[in-house]
Amino acid sequence: MDEINESKEIVLQIGVALKKFRKEKSMSLDDLSELTGVSKLTLGNIERGETNPTLGIIWKISKGISLPILALFKSEDSASLYRAGEGLRFSNDQKNWIIEPVFKSNDIEMCRAYLQPNSTYQPEGHHVNTTEIATVMTGSIEIQVNGEVFTLNQYDTISFRADCPHSYTNHTDSETVLHISLKYDF
Repeated sequence: MDEINESKEIVLQIGVALKKFRKEKSMSLDDLSELTGVSKLTLGNIERGETNPTLGIIWKISKGISLPILALFKSEDSASLYRAGEGLRFSNDQKNWIIEPVFKSNDIEMCRAYLQPNSTYQPEGHHVNTTEIATVMTGSIEIQVNGEVFTLNQYDTISFRADCPHSYTNHTDSETVLHISLKYDF
């Protein structure tokens, strides 16, 4: 499948999953908008597959409906292969933070994350009681959690409560690659 068709398929998956959730909960678009902080127009466009939502919008929806972010994507295959640089990818508005989903279960999801050289990414607040585990695969990174700064080099790992303020900073001239796992405690 070419990249354009694959992207459209992903957008449609998000819309179907969101509409299914909303209908199962007997919610209107207004109700969902109030719950997530995302406009009714944007939610309607997502449900119809007419827009490709940003990572920030997807986080707001995920947090608002108390579902892991990857629950918005279906995968019914008995085995799934996630090759680096292929398939589903999301970026923030600045395009300096890119994530690729790798694995999901009911309460755990894992992704590969890429932070561009000399840049910082500060994610939206995660679900309450979420644990984030980040391992540096290539490069080095500075992670700030609740004002405390940690420097991680290749293969170093940190675990922290992800519902508190945190950020990732790459002070190098090379892209940093991380594996990030989120453990949800709903």
